Amino acid sequence: MKVSSAAKVFATKVFATGLVLFWAGATFFWADAAWSAEVKVMISGGLTAAYNKLVPEFEHATENKVVTMSGPSMGTTYNAIPVRLARGEPADVLIMVGYALDELIKQGKAEAGSRVDIALSPIGVAVRAGQPKPDISTTESFKRALLAAKSIAYSDSASGVYVGTEMMQKLGILDVMKPKSHKIEADPVGGVVARGDAELGFQQISELIPVKGIDIVGPLPPEVQKITMFSAGIVTGAKEAEAGRALIRFLASKDAAPVIEKSGLDPVAVRAK
Repeated sequence: MKVSSAAKVFATKVFATGLVLFWAGATFFWADAAWSAEVKVMISGGLTAAYNKLVPEFEHATENKVVTMSGPSMGTTYNAIPVRLARGEPADVLIMVGYALDELIKQGKAEAGSRVDIALSPIGVAVRAGQPKPDISTTESFKRALLAAKSIAYSDSASGVYVGTEMMQKLGILDVMKPKSHKIEADPVGGVVARGDAELGFQQISELIPVKGIDIVGPLPPEVQKITMFSAGIVTGAKEAEAGRALIRFLASKDAAPVIEKSGLDPVAVRAK
């Protein structure tokens, strides 16, 4: 496997901060406490597409192995990150909605001071592939599109909580929309739209992009948009805390930013220039 330029540049920068790095054939090795560790990660959907592309680079550059468990940042479904932690599933790193991570820090389930912001994520609208795209360019046209839709779907995580309550209240159509609104638990909203089970789907754009069988109409109008911060932190008592921190540094680095941006997110590393 060829080491990517992003991984090479990041590894070089890590060397400058004190980690021992040397070249052996085509592979980088970090000779510190994080070497050859198995890092367990719990991640919510917003950052998953970029994460899946970046993790192999991290694994090859460090010779660490990353084991991933997926689930929403909140809620009560069996795979929700707070539920996984409550039943004692082991993890080293959490990648999830920032304010949900803050709550876990308050509960003592994640290390205080370990939060690192990685990317900002807007909410988007999707229709089944080939279906007419409604006009959502303004708040008024967006409101008309919602009222005209036969059914809408949204997630049980951050974007869905906002869409199903606060956004509908802002538009003054909460009661009208309730009978045709569906909260989707433990299933990508894009898949529901692709099957034709909902006319309009709402989710983080980064979660809609990888789904086949849908067309993305666009982001919500600015007046009703809500940008979500995705952040990472270390689980309290993590077995591989140092390796976890190395992974977080890589995901939050400017070298990882192009992959994150391509997935529909706004990397914090780029905004920090």
